[in-house]
Amino acid sequence: MIKNKKFILYISLVFFFSFTVGFLIGIDVSPNKIISKSNFLPVPKNIDPDINYDLFRQLWMAVKDDYVDQPVTDKDLFYGSLEGLVQGLDDPYSIFLNPDLAKKFMDDMSGSFEGIGIEIGMRDDRLTVIAPLTGTPAFRAGLLAGDKIYAIDTKSTFGMGLDEAVHLIRGIKGTPVILTVLHKNKNFTEDVEIIRDVIEITSVSWEMKEFPDSNKKIAYIKVSHFSEDTWQAFIDICSVVLRASPDALLLDLRNNPGGYLDTAVDMAGYWVDNDVITFSTDANKYKKEYKSNGPGDFKDIPTVILVNQGSASASEILAGALQDYNQATIIGEQTFGKGSVQELHSFSDGSALKLTVAYWYTPLGRSINENGISPDIDIKITVEDLENKIDLQMDTAIEILKESI
Repeated sequence: MIKNKKFILYISLVFFFSFTVGFLIGIDVSPNKIISKSNFLPVPKNIDPDINYDLFRQLWMAVKDDYVDQPVTDKDLFYGSLEGLVQGLDDPYSIFLNPDLAKKFMDDMSGSFEGIGIEIGMRDDRLTVIAPLTGTPAFRAGLLAGDKIYAIDTKSTFGMGLDEAVHLIRGIKGTPVILTVLHKNKNFTEDVEIIRDVIEITSVSWEMKEFPDSNKKIAYIKVSHFSEDTWQAFIDICSVVLRASPDALLLDLRNNPGGYLDTAVDMAGYWVDNDVITFSTDANKYKKEYKSNGPGDFKDIPTVILVNQGSASASEILAGALQDYNQATIIGEQTFGKGSVQELHSFSDGSALKLTVAYWYTPLGRSINENGISPDIDIKITVEDLENKIDLQMDTAIEILKESI
């Protein structure tokens, strides 16, 4: 939802992150040079007086004049320094996006891009798969939530920013990329070649699971991502589901890395009408509540939600709210724990700043950030289960729902 050139996004990964150095303008120091001061920029009044702001000027001119590969453009230095300025926060979710990256970021949120189809983030200072998007090249190659990426096309990811990783992984449809991956529950890495493709995200799908032996029907709804088209697609599916009069609901949020906050809040309104779905606190400890305004059509229908380590951000808000209100039983694995609020500021040149401004909590005050949502029934899926197409989480959810109806 856009408001005054900025809107709030709630994202795993996610996609674009910062690199390089802080905002620097000046002249370089060498043993044989006399350094002159530049009045290119005034010193901001709120700069710490112990900081030598003139170093900004000196470093800018040092790079501009003496870097070996010339020419060095002011544009590259300017945007690179802004990226570095935000990187100084040491927060992987706060990033400056130059105009090209900002456009790619919005393209990703619209539901179509070229790449391999994974959300990535940082976990324990290591590039980590948050979630492979269902049906994408990454999903078919066997990448799993929690996998560590040690190299991209033999280039080590140690110390690599998320933005650089995204640039290396994404590419033209039909071209290969080799990821050196440490899978969960394994003690050795392996090279995985993946062919890039156009990634079309079908954010919501559904099917009716019928059981002739009991004459019961369970509506299975899969939400893969909270993107631009998710809310309208969810409304359309819900109208069909309601006409089918299911006895129970199974909402699958596994490997859903998040997306638009408003969509998650509105979606929760089908189970929780006119109440707090989540709240945030900012740097000033100001508490802001986000309330549902939904129809509550599902609140009397037994519901199970499936989650795993790839369920992040908006997925965690939705699952946490329904868990707090006892509207759903959560089955699966501990979720990712991406509970910070990013606000997107758009600028006149097409660049953007995605800045962490607050932290999310469930309605009962549980912190989502780094903690995630704990399932009511903890069931892990092993690599052997995946290879044999065994889904114990799904099977358990269906059995529980059949017993409850």
